[in-house]
Amino acid sequence: MDKIIIENLSLQYADGIESLRGISLNIREKAVTVLFGPAGGGKSTLLRCLNRLNDLTEVKASSGKILIDGKNILDPDVDVIALRRKIGMVFARPVVLPLSIRGNLTYGLELAGEKRRSKLEEAVERSLKLAALWEEVNDRLDDPAIALSGGQQQRLCLARSLALQPEIILLDEPTSGLDPISTGKVEAALQELKKEYTIILVPHSVQQAARTADYAAFFLQGELIEYGEGQSLFTAPRQKRTEEYVTGRFG
Repeated sequence: MDKIIIENLSLQYADGIESLRGISLNIREKAVTVLFGPAGGGKSTLLRCLNRLNDLTEVKASSGKILIDGKNILDPDVDVIALRRKIGMVFARPVVLPLSIRGNLTYGLELAGEKRRSKLEEAVERSLKLAALWEEVNDRLDDPAIALSGGQQQRLCLARSLALQPEIILLDEPTSGLDPISTGKVEAALQELKKEYTIILVPHSVQQAARTADYAAFFLQGELIEYGEGQSLFTAPRQKRTEEYVTGRFG
């Protein structure tokens, strides 16, 4: 079943750069959909459209629709704060709050009005387990989050997003600065998380794209070149440009 339906989405920034050109794409629920391709292809711009982060940048022109559960989230009457609770995002560099590990996870919930200690503790444990971090930090939740390793901080950022119980998780090159072991832990967590969540990942390499994708979309200079099931797209792409990129002939 489709969770997100993108219809003819185009976006041009104020500097004249056209980042997306007529993108139409259906994203399946409870699966990992990978957006991959060379830098400047529009992948991160599309992620930012999905939770309205482009509202914070200078956009010259945009058109099209993004339907989530049938509602166009680009409509001006959409509650953007509520939308961003529904759609969590994890960036390339982990940005932890200057709080304890526990505080990083309860901050958003407390801001949303949750005061019950039992609910907050429940959310802390649940989100850390989902992000494959509980075993490593459960005995030091009051330590400063900044003391964690880079890989642990990134999984904490993932857990912080999960604490708000979103429906969709966006990840923009979340392992680009991590070592292979930490990268493996994040990728393993995603395979578990897709049982409950719709996940959209911009990977840091074609290899990661091929390892993680249930579905994959190849972007080139703002255009969607090819979309399909991950396994078939990486082993037998239909488009010549996709094949050339996947086999390393450019990019």
